[in-house]
Amino acid sequence: MQGVHSFRGGETPPSPAGFFKPRNVDMPFMSSTFSRTASRRSPSPTPSSLYRSVSRKSPEPAASPACLSRNASRRSTTTPIMFSNSTGMMKPPTVEKKLECTLEELCFGCKKKIKITRDAFTNSGQVIQEEEILTIKVKPGWKKGTKITFEGMGNEVKGSHPADITFVIAEKRHPFFRREGDDLELAVEIPLVKALTGCTISVPLLGGEKMDLSIDDEIIHPGFERVIEGQGMPTKDRGRRGDLKLIFLVDFPTKLTNEQKSNAISILENCC
Repeated sequence: MQGVHSFRGGETPPSPAGFFKPRNVDMPFMSSTFSRTASRRSPSPTPSSLYRSVSRKSPEPAASPACLSRNASRRSTTTPIMFSNSTGMMKPPTVEKKLECTLEELCFGCKKKIKITRDAFTNSGQVIQEEEILTIKVKPGWKKGTKITFEGMGNEVKGSHPADITFVIAEKRHPFFRREGDDLELAVEIPLVKALTGCTISVPLLGGEKMDLSIDDEIIHPGFERVIEGQGMPTKDRGRRGDLKLIFLVDFPTKLTNEQKSNAISILENCC
């Protein structure tokens, strides 16, 4: 179980990004909506009650249903307002917060507990600070941008419904791997002598395991790649994972002695 994350008001944690290559390595899909069991919400209005509310408040003759429908449609495209069927209270726009997850959490799933603090009214009408613990079950394969919404968990404001809070999944920067869709990429740097003569390397996997990979039938050149199937991120096809792509970087020496240069020339001058 993960630690408890705290948010206050409209604060937004920083977003992650990036791709890191190690030196000398030897070593889900949908947005979900959650709601609090005991949240204080008013029922959504029905068209008939909305017409009655408008006709009672306006001294002018009531508009025809077709005209009212067109006006409501135009209004909803510009201002996200929800009307109560009795009080006409507005609902503020949804509050968005970033929720950072590691690649491991997004690959294997986890449970996140987030503590929020919001303004709430007591029975006497006094405003108090109320703490809530929200739980999010991160599903394997979720990508950055996945949204999880808690209805009515924003600040309570007089004359308005509480806003919804939406958490947007963001990926933390990983020290080794970079995600590309359902695949993972790993940069591996090896010395020139191993690139020319072959080698066996220990490849780290996202779950913490390692696997040995031997390359002795090819010359490893800059941009050389190898793909390990099924070691990427979970896909929409249940039980399947993407691939792990190894990108090799050859570490050339910065200087050679005259003897080394002479030996290299004698060995390599007829290779190409």
